[in-house]
Amino acid sequence: MTEPGGEQALQWSRPSVMSLTIKDRAGLYAAYMPFLQQGGIFVPGARPCQLGDEVFLLLTLMQDETRYPVAGKVAWITPQGSTHTAGIGVQFPDDESGIRVKRRIEELLGTALGSSRPTHTI
Repeated sequence: MTEPGGEQALQWSRPSVMSLTIKDRAGLYAAYMPFLQQGGIFVPGARPCQLGDEVFLLLTLMQDETRYPVAGKVAWITPQGSTHTAGIGVQFPDDESGIRVKRRIEELLGTALGSSRPTHTI
């Protein structure tokens, strides 16, 4: 956007808003990113994002009726054409909402957390 006189005006960008529903334990295991500080979740799809971008995610986990709002940051990008599923990894925030969703995911996964099965990211 250009102002009169040819000067650039700041464009304020709002965080991307996404919704993700994970329907089963295998899908949750594949999407969870425990190696990120505070944990995170992989969101499949082709979105134009950069590392550090803020995103707002509404996360639904299996049969849990709670929708977990997560204001996180892009910490992982798998581009289209990769051998893994294209998408982004959203790092959970270091606040009550991030701690809450991380705990819930780890409760649902239980002993599967120690598995060596491949995931969407590694």
